[in-house]
Amino acid sequence: MSWRVRYTRAARDDLKRLYGFLLERDITAAERALVAIDKAVDVLRLFPFTCRKADPENPFLRELLVSFGESGYVALYEIGDDHTVTILAVRHQREDDYH
Repeated sequence: MSWRVRYTRAARDDLKRLYGFLLERDITAAERALVAIDKAVDVLRLFPFTCRKADPENPFLRELLVSFGESGYVALYEIGDDHTVTILAVRHQREDDYH
């Protein structure tokens, strides 16, 4: 069974912000970062429950870790009961919290 992955507007804004930050410094790294995030999200299409819980009280709210260079990204997502995974936010691992 395959899960459908969708992004909230806020998550898409996060991706634009993160891409823009890298784009100002290194266009190749910016492109590689988007590819790394996209490949990581592919895992959610098959195995959305394999990632760590973001909240111990809510088994459907989880975080996907995305390796990239010396650090990476974290995607906050929610598993829906209709076989849909919704990416709620994306941040760099060195950021304080989700924006």
